[in-house]
Amino acid sequence: MKTLLLGLGNPILTDDSVGIRLATDVAARLGARPGVDVLPDCPVGGLGLLDVLSGYERAIVIDSIRTAGGVPGDWHRFTAESLRETIHLSNIHDANFATALELGRRMRRPLPSDREIHILAVEVEENATFGEALSPRLAEAYPRILEGISAEVRDILGGPPAVIPRTPCTCREGTRS
Repeated sequence: MKTLLLGLGNPILTDDSVGIRLATDVAARLGARPGVDVLPDCPVGGLGLLDVLSGYERAIVIDSIRTAGGVPGDWHRFTAESLRETIHLSNIHDANFATALELGRRMRRPLPSDREIHILAVEVEENATFGEALSPRLAEAYPRILEGISAEVRDILGGPPAVIPRTPCTCREGTRS
């Protein structure tokens, strides 16, 4: 199955860069895999993602998220089936991921099904301040997050696991959904 591993975020907005960092590190741990392309630093969002995803049968998207009551360092796994469309699209800046996918399908773009778009979203603390470093809480949790996300990506891809260097971690165990 032709798969894209995609890192989303902004490298100069503190914790928003976590998707880019993780996609880069996960790809290095996995090594080259037939049928898997990696775009660790995707510079577009919204409707621009249609060009990025076109032609793939499966996508693994790593990004940041802020939810009510979320704990920085926890992460969630869900598929695009869980996303909601915006009610009103007045310009391209309003196109969230679900809306972009729906529009792409209406335009008959060859996109992965919602069930085959796997989203791994890391709870962040600070994503609106300029800076190239992760917040202290997220930086401390990063080795544990990397272990969990790497295992999840291997699980999604199936097949034998790659030899992965283990990173010692004394962090508290996080949650994932």
